[in-house]
Amino acid sequence: MLKRISALVLAGLTALAVTSCGSGSGGTTSASSGGGDSTVTMGFSQVGAESGWRTANTKSVQESAKTAGITLKFSDAQQKQENQIKAIRSFIQQRVDVIAFSPVVESGWDPVLKEAQNAKIPVILTDRAVDSKDTTLYKTFLGSDFIEEGKKAGQWLVEEYKDSTDKVNIVELQGTTGSAPANDRKAGFQEVIGADTKFQIVATQTGDFTRAKGKEVMEAFLKSTPDIDVLYAHNDDMGLGAIEAIEGAGKVPGKDIKIITVDAVKDGMQALADGKINFIVECSPLLGPQLMDLAKKVVKGEEVPARVVTEETTFTQDQAKQALPSRQY
Repeated sequence: MLKRISALVLAGLTALAVTSCGSGSGGTTSASSGGGDSTVTMGFSQVGAESGWRTANTKSVQESAKTAGITLKFSDAQQKQENQIKAIRSFIQQRVDVIAFSPVVESGWDPVLKEAQNAKIPVILTDRAVDSKDTTLYKTFLGSDFIEEGKKAGQWLVEEYKDSTDKVNIVELQGTTGSAPANDRKAGFQEVIGADTKFQIVATQTGDFTRAKGKEVMEAFLKSTPDIDVLYAHNDDMGLGAIEAIEGAGKVPGKDIKIITVDAVKDGMQALADGKINFIVECSPLLGPQLMDLAKKVVKGEEVPARVVTEETTFTQDQAKQALPSRQY
């Protein structure tokens, strides 16, 4: 009888030990997502904190992970691809359940994504795409259609100058060189305006998606190209920096130089409402809830769409005034 009791006690202790180990979370604990499911651990590599959009995107991911009961291992790449590759390899070593990241640039991801694939860790692309021909390296891409955003910007410009025959000089503040939004927003814009020879992009340079760089580059544009009719900025922050440069040069933003931007963050929307920006194409950063839903599905082995496009709109001055009071970011 004593031997039997001892065996039962030993079995109970063994079961307890097994329950306490092997979670694959590297010692990190988190509230369960409920329903008796084990907690999903996500490794997330963010581009950086270069803009108001990115800050809102990070907040959405972090808050949504908490709400979904997902343990989040977060890494800020500070806009450097080598930092993201290092972070992804760290996630692989930690045996997370799923990896999500917003690529700094489009190229150069195949080796590290193959490492994740070999480790049987699914990958989700958020906000930005990669140019890999091997689409099996990631499960899905969640984000905006950047080419369509560029087209919307171009369509507004064509409509704005439809009755004019004069040459329209455009300067372009591009996003980070080699990044998907920079490549695609440029391509979409050029596709629309290219049909009319009166539209001429007279200067184009990266502003790295930052306000400070946008101001710096716009100051250079104003010195080298005094006759500027339109500024097309790939995000609000660069546009806001450019506004400072335009005002510093004694010109009136929105009148002397018409301004088109992308994102629709609060500061940009306020500038639009004030007439300093003329048109904004929305790019929503609130991807967190959709990302967590996709993460749970791919971890369970469920099929998900290869491409999930976020729903977005555009804003004129009057529309910005109406939207600002309830704007979340």
